[in-house]
Amino acid sequence: MTELPTDIPDSQAPNRWRIILRNTAFILAALLIFLFTLDLMIASLQHLGKDAADIILLATSNPFTGLFIGLLVTALMQSSSATTAMTVALVASGSITLPGAVPIIMGANVGTTITSTIVSLGFITKKKEFRRAVTIGTYHDFFNILTVILLFPLEYYGGFLSGFSQYLATLLFNEPLSRIQNNFSLLGPGFSPIIDFIVSFINNGFILSLLSIGLLFGSILFFRKVLSQTLGFGSQSRFQQFFFKNGLKSFAWGLLTTAAIRSSTVTTSLVVPLVAKKVVRLKSAQPFILGANIGTTITAFIAALFNSNAAISIAIAHFLFNAIGVLIFSLIPLVNELPIKMADKLGRLTLKYRLVGFLYLLLTFFFIPFSLIYFNKDSVQVKELTYHFQNVSKKEKSTYKIITKTYINQSISHWMVYDSSTVNLTNPVKIFSVYRRQNMLMVNNELFELNKPGFCRDGEDEKGKYQTCIVEILPNLVLTQALTADSVYVYLKKWYEPRGDSTIARTYISATLNLLVRKETLNNQGAVLTRDDLVEIKKK
Repeated sequence: MTELPTDIPDSQAPNRWRIILRNTAFILAALLIFLFTLDLMIASLQHLGKDAADIILLATSNPFTGLFIGLLVTALMQSSSATTAMTVALVASGSITLPGAVPIIMGANVGTTITSTIVSLGFITKKKEFRRAVTIGTYHDFFNILTVILLFPLEYYGGFLSGFSQYLATLLFNEPLSRIQNNFSLLGPGFSPIIDFIVSFINNGFILSLLSIGLLFGSILFFRKVLSQTLGFGSQSRFQQFFFKNGLKSFAWGLLTTAAIRSSTVTTSLVVPLVAKKVVRLKSAQPFILGANIGTTITAFIAALFNSNAAISIAIAHFLFNAIGVLIFSLIPLVNELPIKMADKLGRLTLKYRLVGFLYLLLTFFFIPFSLIYFNKDSVQVKELTYHFQNVSKKEKSTYKIITKTYINQSISHWMVYDSSTVNLTNPVKIFSVYRRQNMLMVNNELFELNKPGFCRDGEDEKGKYQTCIVEILPNLVLTQALTADSVYVYLKKWYEPRGDSTIARTYISATLNLLVRKETLNNQGAVLTRDDLVEIKKK
């Protein structure tokens, strides 16, 4: 692609407007390709076979594995934007769950820092510049590593980021967590026929996925190149003159430039030689990198544009992860000095022992993640539940399945619901996050308190205001000849505002299994209209 002029004399005003229009067209074209590629990726992921879908689901079931996947893929592609965009597409298509995607986003934030570290090691032959280069090059590393150390346990044991982001997405966009429909398009219905034609012509989910990933990465590189040249990022003097006058301005420019070119890898790597050559002071570069960390989250929001609640949730989780890290390591005294002190110490050690820098790369980006995966390889329990549904009034019967994944020593699990037509369990129609904390069980934002009979609580959902009461506690409930549930709490849910809905929901939850084992809808005379029964549990 030809270089795009950025400095044009006043005497050439018509040419200036021509260049501006051409650059704008390039930017819009790059954005259009990016959104089109995401549409294609979501469609291809929905057409993956059962084996490929199982590989993705099992790989991301272990949060440590998800963390490493995000780290490794980003380190290899040198683009956290591509990794986060792919993660949004995976969540939107139902290929992975929100709790499974959050560790990938965390890993992507660490993986993207490898580029600036490698750039800093390029100054190894220049003793005076080497320590400064390593210090600023690894500052971004330590910032993200410390943020992961702080937030990963909260997500692992309590689902902090996934739960909070899902709550915000539901609050702001008022829709349940579920995968998107097959006919959904980011670009509107006008492009759906093109996507449908490509999918039907190739008719292979694996090849479509590879094609969409290649196009996605290419569109991001194209977008980055256009904006980098338009904004004049090739000039170090321009960087210094406009971006580093004070801390607040440095932070703002780091945020805006990274959001514009959708690559913290590029903006932070450009800072390394500037600090190494003393063009920019180390303290001036720190807020720029923090701003870049916030700016890089724009990609997930663009990818989630007009998307499902699940995709919006992962975009919010990405923002929360980076924003919380920035708040902690920029505002809290003493703590805010920790990343730079660690980076400075590594810089001094690497200056004295050149092998330290390469050992740091191997340990941080390969040995430690693999070790974490190995020691946590058995931390997930997967079960396949079979339910029978019966519509009593219409005399209709069907079967559906739920895949549950429970993390050992955690309060979080998730359920993926497959309808009766999905024989191969390829795409879930719904994904529920489930939290169990002592005597409280929350299923997809609906709270069930394991209390005494007669205990009631009020709430509100899409049908209106309701009251849920515990009517009895059964020591055991025989579901089939081979399956009995113990300690079953029976809840009765009645809607009282707005008036007119006469149906009643009766739910049976086993405190021992942490599962919904039976659900019934009743009319106001107490006759059963529909009924769901758990009939089989298989360990996978």
